[in-house]
Amino acid sequence: MNAPLLPDGILNIDKAQGMTSMEVVRQVKRVTGQRHCGHGGTLDPVATGVLPVFLGQATRLMEYLLEGEKEYLGAVRLGVATDTYDTEGQTTDERDASGISREAVEAALEGFRGLILQTPPMYSALKHEGKRLYDLARRGIEVDREPRSVQISRIEVVDWQPPLVTLAIRCGRGTYVRSLAHDLGQALGCGAHLAALRRTRSGAFRVEEAITLERLREAVAAGGGKGLLLPLDYVVLHLKALTLNPLEEDMVRSGQPVRLSPRTHSAEHMETRRAYDAERRFVALLRFNGPIRQWEPHKVFQAGSPSPYLQEDALV
Repeated sequence: MNAPLLPDGILNIDKAQGMTSMEVVRQVKRVTGQRHCGHGGTLDPVATGVLPVFLGQATRLMEYLLEGEKEYLGAVRLGVATDTYDTEGQTTDERDASGISREAVEAALEGFRGLILQTPPMYSALKHEGKRLYDLARRGIEVDREPRSVQISRIEVVDWQPPLVTLAIRCGRGTYVRSLAHDLGQALGCGAHLAALRRTRSGAFRVEEAITLERLREAVAAGGGKGLLLPLDYVVLHLKALTLNPLEEDMVRSGQPVRLSPRTHSAEHMETRRAYDAERRFVALLRFNGPIRQWEPHKVFQAGSPSPYLQEDALV
């Protein structure tokens, strides 16, 4: 089997409009030659922006991105509600929104900040009795959905061009921006849907540093694709770091717990830290077992290149 054109790592892709997230993954597979790829958080076809794609061993770290915050710019069209809560659906209600002021929108947004309850849309990939909600919705079936708690740490008006209002949103895992648009229309009494969406940040990945698929193709064809890859540890830089001596590294690689420095024993039970070897190469994620006061291997990786992100003052 031929070696992949690009090694393990993460690509910060700027997804184009009209593509599904899985189509982006399929194209990355073809371009890079990597068999194992996955994306870090679905973007609807109409949305654009940050879509991290994980290659090879990096796919084992996708869960750490999914837990992080995301930021969006969303254009909400007031006065028209749709069944999908975005431009892809059929109009379900249309009202005159000319009397809605920016002040009224900003006042309504107060109810969407902090920890809120949000009902997922019917057109979503969530399941009900083993069936995808969007499959039921396409058959004209609507079922009750349990509201879920989601965290909205920022939602504010950044552009006012009625009937379009553009919102800057920072939110936690599980938030549907389409539902925010729909619920805002309900709160204002005029109906609304999401007219456009751009994800500007997902965890540590920002749209300013994202690359298009076309740029990826050109770079790989020219032999410079490796320069676009981010290392495996990029997605876990928020975790504290520690170093292993050669004996400790051998123990971790064989699945054995290690005691390490007393300075690490103030960790909380099950706290996770990233571990490096003496050459500053990312070795593993370790979890602290409080009762036995040892660090146990959680995820172990094949040695790669020295990490450019490992700071000396971050080590313990």
